[in-house]
Amino acid sequence: MTTSTKATLREQVLAARSQVADDVHAAQARMLNEQLALAVSGGSTVCAYVPVGTEPGSVEMLDMLLRHARRVLLPVARTTGDGIPMRLRWAEYRPGGLVRGRWGLLEPPEPWLPESVLAEAEMVVVPALAVDHRGVRLGRGRGYYDRSLDARNPQARLIAMVRDEEFVEELPAEPHDVPMTHVITPGRGVVALPTG
Repeated sequence: MTTSTKATLREQVLAARSQVADDVHAAQARMLNEQLALAVSGGSTVCAYVPVGTEPGSVEMLDMLLRHARRVLLPVARTTGDGIPMRLRWAEYRPGGLVRGRWGLLEPPEPWLPESVLAEAEMVVVPALAVDHRGVRLGRGRGYYDRSLDARNPQARLIAMVRDEEFVEELPAEPHDVPMTHVITPGRGVVALPTG
């Protein structure tokens, strides 16, 4: 499949997300929190992200994860001087401590940890626009996660968070795509995928 096919799919998912009513989004976020709480191991390190705009989930997800895990790490995305995405850096989540970073995204302030800290995580919650039954994830197209996930613990669960409608039969895949081991949706909870 071509990159233009992925671009078209991204546009379709983002358009559909923009039509989700605020109360439905909030209810789905609560359901995702409840389901994700069941998947967290006490004393573990979890990598997550700060949902923004129409992305499934909420900042409350981070507080819930912190209550259940020993440590929650959030990504810090940067580019080179040429605008090329770098590997994600990470920083510890502290309630009330997020700041506006590049592109207006919320992120933890410095000090940032090296990308190698990802190897300490037993679970990585990954943003996605869609994921298929084989574990192929459709991201936003910048490649931050595909570039960074090779530093993960090979035993870590990679959980893509999407709406029920975004868990699909098949997506276009490329050789550099890192397959997810699990998907979480509001209605189905955490589902193990063939790669997991």
